[in-house]
Amino acid sequence: MLVLAGAVLFAWSGVYNVAASTGHFRVVDHFLRFGMENSVRARAPSTNLPPGIDESLVRLGAGHFHAGCAYCHGSPGTPISPVAASMLPPPPVLTERVGRWSDGELFWIVKHGLKYAGMPGFPSLHRDDEIWAVIAFLRRLPSLDRPGYRALALGEVEPEPQRGMEIATGQTEPDATGACARCHGAQAGPPSRLVPILHGQPAAMLESALRAYANGERDSGVMQTAVVGLPDSTVRHLAAYYASLPRPPASIETIDQAAAARGEAIARDGVSSHGVPSCLGCHGQGTAPDYPRLAGQPARYLEGQLAVWRKGLNDRSATGRIMAPIARRLSEAQSRDLAAYFASLAPTREAPQ
Repeated sequence: MLVLAGAVLFAWSGVYNVAASTGHFRVVDHFLRFGMENSVRARAPSTNLPPGIDESLVRLGAGHFHAGCAYCHGSPGTPISPVAASMLPPPPVLTERVGRWSDGELFWIVKHGLKYAGMPGFPSLHRDDEIWAVIAFLRRLPSLDRPGYRALALGEVEPEPQRGMEIATGQTEPDATGACARCHGAQAGPPSRLVPILHGQPAAMLESALRAYANGERDSGVMQTAVVGLPDSTVRHLAAYYASLPRPPASIETIDQAAAARGEAIARDGVSSHGVPSCLGCHGQGTAPDYPRLAGQPARYLEGQLAVWRKGLNDRSATGRIMAPIARRLSEAQSRDLAAYFASLAPTREAPQ
């Protein structure tokens, strides 16, 4: 009781200086760090990244790191911002720190953030798949120099004097911060198979999707970070720009032909016994402008999106309320078959008028 009364009196007196400019007493700093590290280890999952390098996962994580993390933590060739460096505690240089944590511990920190450290949680706590992409990139980060980092995080986009291109490539901002093209590409397609090809998609669908992410009707920490705060004119320009692009040359993707054949049957006829309608009625070439064209999309992206719907996410937008119950009636195997089928199709190369 006396200890509690003493602690209250200490806090009431205001004798302890909470100014970030003075820092903590060394004993306080050690105590807080000791508690933080043990708290993370007590709660972190034992899950690890799968063995081997998943380049698509790394590239997706690189794009989000540049948009959401690099300002505070710096990046190869770019030091931590002086403003961020004045925080208490200052954000660590991750190239020196990530090796001290296991994959599961890094996952927990990125997902939940840290109290009293200015480290926010991930914008969408339900998208573990996106968080693992960030962890995959963090494992690559210590080995990168400035050119290697820029190639992963920003891509090799050549800007053109077009309004849509300026927005998409980030030509209007230093280092393409917040740019769409670092993940989705511009004249070339996206470098990651976890990302959709936007080229030639209906402008109405693209605009609707961007607004749904910005309004929180679709769950994605990556996309919400990219689009929240964009003015209406920018959303319209972006949608029109990507809708005007011809489809890039199809990248070589190994497809299980038997799976694709099973997927074709579902796509054409649906699964009547489970209330699954034909997919091509909405997602075929030349159908309604509110729905995406799935032909030639990466199989991993398609399968991932179906998995998100099965988890009960992305069901708050107008189209999500249609798609989510359908996806939940599909098994994982059927989802893989559908993804293989649509990925095997050759999309129309011409840009729409």
